[in-house]
Amino acid sequence: MVAKILFFGATADAAGERSIEMELAGSTAEETIARLRNVYPLLANQKLNISINQEYASPSTIVDDGDEIAIFTAVSGG
Repeated sequence: MVAKILFFGATADAAGERSIEMELAGSTAEETIARLRNVYPLLANQKLNISINQEYASPSTIVDDGDEIAIFTAVSGG
């Protein structure tokens, strides 16, 4: 199962890429983040949010074949 992963803002800088495709084989959102942190160690220093198909995902959400995953940090303003 292949999913498209998009990196935004600081996560794109940490990964050095804007998008990748990754074999995830029924992983949860939490497992996906852990795997990305292993591949891109600079992501380990950031609090990451994840959305799947443009909806925020809980840690237990399952990634399906063809899903679009967005990885980003918390947005703040003032």
